[in-house]
Amino acid sequence: MPGNSFGQMLKITTFGESHGEALGVIIDGIPGNLVVNLEDLKNELKRRAPGQHKIHTARKEDDVPEILSGVFENKTLGTPITVIVRNTNQKSEDYDKLKDQYRPGHADKTTMEKYGIRDHRGGGRASGRETLSRVIGGYFAGLIIPKISTYAYIEQVGPYKLKSPPKDHSVDRGEINIPDAALTQEVITFLESCKTSGESAGGMVAVSILNCPAGLGEPVFDKLKADLAKAMLSLPACTGFGLGEGFGFAQLLGSEVSGQSHFFGGMEGGISNGEAIHFKLAFKAPSTIGEKAKAGRHDPCVLPRVIPVVEAMAKLVLADHFLRQSAYETFLP
Repeated sequence: MPGNSFGQMLKITTFGESHGEALGVIIDGIPGNLVVNLEDLKNELKRRAPGQHKIHTARKEDDVPEILSGVFENKTLGTPITVIVRNTNQKSEDYDKLKDQYRPGHADKTTMEKYGIRDHRGGGRASGRETLSRVIGGYFAGLIIPKISTYAYIEQVGPYKLKSPPKDHSVDRGEINIPDAALTQEVITFLESCKTSGESAGGMVAVSILNCPAGLGEPVFDKLKADLAKAMLSLPACTGFGLGEGFGFAQLLGSEVSGQSHFFGGMEGGISNGEAIHFKLAFKAPSTIGEKAKAGRHDPCVLPRVIPVVEAMAKLVLADHFLRQSAYETFLP
């Protein structure tokens, strides 16, 4: 089953199913002698973990990481790192009725068409639970690029939208990753209503990256923007990627953007220009609604828990390109 690996100089391979014994990731390309803080890794996983808020799925997992290889005495060895997280709160019987049914908007039918077999329990490999492996990978990627700051937040959920972006990365994102206390409460009330009625909601995530050096990105097929787009669109429920002005460029004239590099989101020609990188992501509402949503354990909206996953994928892309750029810098005048 190809398609389980991501990256070139820094590569992750994720494995496991939602209701299997465990999920995990193999990370290859991490240099040796980087200090690993297990508590920091646990905290990153906790940011994504289910069951922490009443608007989350009721499935509660502790998500305790077990490092099996590549780390010794709290330092990376430079060899492949393997980390697993054991599943402890599966309720596979909740999905027994779905064994011979295909849920619209899910990967049930397409997986069956592709492989002739599928794990119907919790979506199997296509479950959002797979993303915990990406968070682990993102933690280790961050060890390579400690000076680069990645900050994602919810800009919109359904009809509720942030009026203005936060001034800097120090702004508290609150309990559901919205940097506005009043809007946070409005969204919580809205999502509680969605969960009670079996409804779901989509929204928008904004991402900004500071202190990214100029020169990251490989023309023509491995542009930094192309790899970021691939990373983000590989996330479950992500349906759109817009760099800088994004789809707003469609209505702007050349004279309106010429000489204004901030419109381009920190890249020109697909290569980072040293300015802050900005992009936005659209996420669709979860497909499980109605009585199925009320009977099972589902999130009414993926956005509150997807923020650390978005940041992790951004770090993986940036660290990969940072390592690739290091080879060029040996020959720069």
